[in-house]
Amino acid sequence: MKIAVLTFDGFNELDSFVAAAILNRLRAKGWEARITCPEPEVTSMNGVTIKRQEPLEFAQDADAVIIGSGIKTREIAQDDRLLSRLRLDPSSQLIGAQCSGTLLLAKLGLTGDLPACTDLTTKPWVIEAGVDVLDTPFVAHGNVASAGGCLAAQYLACWMIARKAGRQEAADAIHYVAPVGEKQVFIDRAMAAIGPFLPSGELAA
Repeated sequence: MKIAVLTFDGFNELDSFVAAAILNRLRAKGWEARITCPEPEVTSMNGVTIKRQEPLEFAQDADAVIIGSGIKTREIAQDDRLLSRLRLDPSSQLIGAQCSGTLLLAKLGLTGDLPACTDLTTKPWVIEAGVDVLDTPFVAHGNVASAGGCLAAQYLACWMIARKAGRQEAADAIHYVAPVGEKQVFIDRAMAAIGPFLPSGELAA
């Protein structure tokens, strides 16, 4: 499993790094989540500069893609040249969007007329883009999912793992990162969020 975690200038560290860290818990099984950026270096909303692991074009060959959020997402959504570099295919890829990443999901035409999740700041922009916004942390329609709120990144990662490796692998990944003494609580919450959006076979895996 090759996973592109799309990370743009002004990115939110929680969105990119939490999801990537959880997904990379399956590295021994051949999974690899890579920080994927349009430029060689990007700086976060809090001034942390990182080097990309993959260029933006990596996303079109990845098995799964997470579109992260950040303070410049509205500018990115108006950059047709940059968006043209994102060739995503929900028929063959799992695609998830985090917070303001949902605006890019809408601009790429991947939400269709279905409702989505986003953060409270981005909500009016997503509605302006023609998408109904749910007051829930996670929703998925087939191979396309969206999450609202920074810490909902765990739900996107958990959903991708459950879809491709099974429910138990997803629970194990959440168990590893959850606080001591609260591990079952975190697992139960994650499964309650993603469970309704898993095919029955995957839900029981």
